[in-house]
Amino acid sequence: MEKFDIVIVGAGPAGATAANILAKAGLQVVVIERGQTPGSKNVSGGLIFSRIFHEIYPNFWEEAPVERAIRGHGIVFLGEGSSTTLDFRSEKASISPYNAFSVLRAKFDPWLAKKAEEAGAMVITGYTVDELLLENGKVCGVRAGEDELLADIVIVAEGTRSQLLKDAGLRDDFHAKNVSLGVKEIIKISEEIINERFQCKSGEGMAYTTVGNTGGAAGGGFLYTNKDTLSLGVVVKIESLYKSGKQPHEILDEFKNHPSIERMVSGGEVVEYSAQTVHRGGFHLIPQLYGNGYLVAGSAASLLLNNVMTLRGMDLAVASAAAAAQAVIAAKEKNDFSAESLSTYGQFFQATSVYKDIETFKDTYSLMDNTNLFNTYPNLICSVLEDMFSVKTTPGSKVFQSLKNNMVDDISYLDLVKTFYQVGKGIVL
Repeated sequence: MEKFDIVIVGAGPAGATAANILAKAGLQVVVIERGQTPGSKNVSGGLIFSRIFHEIYPNFWEEAPVERAIRGHGIVFLGEGSSTTLDFRSEKASISPYNAFSVLRAKFDPWLAKKAEEAGAMVITGYTVDELLLENGKVCGVRAGEDELLADIVIVAEGTRSQLLKDAGLRDDFHAKNVSLGVKEIIKISEEIINERFQCKSGEGMAYTTVGNTGGAAGGGFLYTNKDTLSLGVVVKIESLYKSGKQPHEILDEFKNHPSIERMVSGGEVVEYSAQTVHRGGFHLIPQLYGNGYLVAGSAASLLLNNVMTLRGMDLAVASAAAAAQAVIAAKEKNDFSAESLSTYGQFFQATSVYKDIETFKDTYSLMDNTNLFNTYPNLICSVLEDMFSVKTTPGSKVFQSLKNNMVDDISYLDLVKTFYQVGKGIVL
């Protein structure tokens, strides 16, 4: 039975980064990844925000398999046969050190794992960790099939579908209302067409988040430009998906066939389709990050940020991994792997700007429970603007009258006020 200083479950951004830092500190580290290659099990749309990556992997874009530097972001409200887009572009985002990149996780994660191996970590792929080993209430290793690996500390970084802590009785199960389904396609389109269609130069790209046209299910969509592909997908709450009576692929097809989206993907060939359940993260859902002999990092710790304008996960994962590695190094120096000793992880992580971002936008998640946001309001926005821009045989209306004319029976002024309050509390004030 082998013994390591650290066993890490999962070779995504969190697991690979923690392994990299710890191996450089001289610790014996093994990473166990259930996929045949890192990133092969992931359905992430593929957007990384660069700052924290640049701190740990200086000038990573010169070596890493990134797709495009994201020079602009768009928020698209999809109505019935119409859309309204808030489109932001910045030349600063196209200049080193860049703000964000689109990536394909099947390419990017293996690069991160390779960096961990170069630092001295051992990365084992194609093995599933079945359970955490416990001794006197302390996590002391893992079991994968018939093999057991012992460790002073186990870092759980197995992604959004993490079950190890639940199965070991160390955390509660995820509530159904906090579980969503992500469905994604990779669509092949030439680099030249992407450049022309999205008004970008080679190496530059756009990232869009969408609201509306998700078949009645609560959720949203995304579209990211890669070098010669598009990442297109929707993420909808499981509960509302069941209520809609539709299959996941039907929701994606409806989204994809909206005229505004169809024009973006026209002429492309679907080369990959994937679906995966994801747990809605956020400030209020972050679990206990440490215990006797273990730490939790990345999306396994519900570290996701949705501020309506952008979706962030990978930079949060890397920041948590760096904080976890600091705590492990400090615990190793004291040879104390108790929960009290490892509690420094929480302190290190809470001191980061990433954690402060999660805290700042902690109230945006109440918006995700507002069903009007996903269907009624996008239609209302588009209908009012259509009135404003249309010349008809009847007299035109001012904005308030148009708003009143287009309000449907199931929405009231009180509903509007409540939504404005939620938006204000979540992302404005």
